[in-house]
Amino acid sequence: MPAKRPPIPLSRERIIEAALHIADGQGLRRLTMRRLGDALQVEAMAIYHHLPRGKDALMDALAEHVTAVHAEPGADWQQTARAWCRASRASLREHPGVLALALTKPPKGQAALALREQIDQLAEAGLPDAPEAVRALRAYVFGAVAVEVQQSGWAEPPGDGDGPWRPPSQGGGDPAADADFERGLDALLAGLAQR
Repeated sequence: MPAKRPPIPLSRERIIEAALHIADGQGLRRLTMRRLGDALQVEAMAIYHHLPRGKDALMDALAEHVTAVHAEPGADWQQTARAWCRASRASLREHPGVLALALTKPPKGQAALALREQIDQLAEAGLPDAPEAVRALRAYVFGAVAVEVQQSGWAEPPGDGDGPWRPPSQGGGDPAADADFERGLDALLAGLAQR
């Protein structure tokens, strides 16, 4: 008889990964500590060892996970801004189940550090008033992804959350949505360049 494998130790990373899987597959309203414990094969109370504030801490961690993006600086501030916007969009689209958290939770932890890095990179590349520009770029990206989610049918069904959850396709992106995003980004960067 083969030896029984020891259980995988519980970690903050495993908790976040499992929570993202539930939120993206069933919707944020279906993410409960009990359901998360079941997915991790632990008692729900074990999660509190890694997230002492419980569900509040979990929601903060999920928002941080999808908004703490990094991008390499480009040859100029426009290329750097483009890289950040594309990376942010990709992260948000990868986890539409937690988009609402990304839209409403202020940047904390790694997300706040990434935001500071973005501002510093753009300022060093010569963009005047980089903090204001970053606010505009983030607003554009978040808004664009929210519209994509709404139009694609990824959003949670209305009501008590018992309806079917339709996650994004894991295949290639939507060429029309990609073109719309790039067109809007071009316009925003052109406007920032004229300031």
